[in-house]
Amino acid sequence: MIFRRANKEDLPAIIKMIANDTLGKLREQYRDPLPKAYYSAFEIIDGDKNQQLMVIENSEGEVVASFQLSFLQYLTYVGGIRCLVENVHVREDQTGKGIGKQMFQWIIETAKKKGVHLIQLTSNKLRPRAIRFYEGIGFKATHEGFKLHL
Repeated sequence: MIFRRANKEDLPAIIKMIANDTLGKLREQYRDPLPKAYYSAFEIIDGDKNQQLMVIENSEGEVVASFQLSFLQYLTYVGGIRCLVENVHVREDQTGKGIGKQMFQWIIETAKKKGVHLIQLTSNKLRPRAIRFYEGIGFKATHEGFKLHL
């Protein structure tokens, strides 16, 4: 597996993964060509030194997974840095092959190198398999999350 920063050419594969689940089908617009808003968002993410939009390639060079890391400076924990993990997706035909575990090993090692004191993520309550996965690799549900869609 090769971990690398995503590039513009990866966007169709990334958006296809995101849109290929029950919740993604309701909110994403995967089509050819992709809406320009995805490319605009990519430029902002790619230009921010505190963001890493990543893909994982298999030995054939195919994108099989994607995730985004945001490194957030806090005052708490004596000015600690948190790593927020978002948009974790493994291509449907690649699930159950250990890619998720490899992904989080890589995330944890990367976070340690950056001096991160806490890795956090959220998972929709409608994704019980994902929640079990995160619990199985050591994440704890310690807080209630709240969102306000605008």
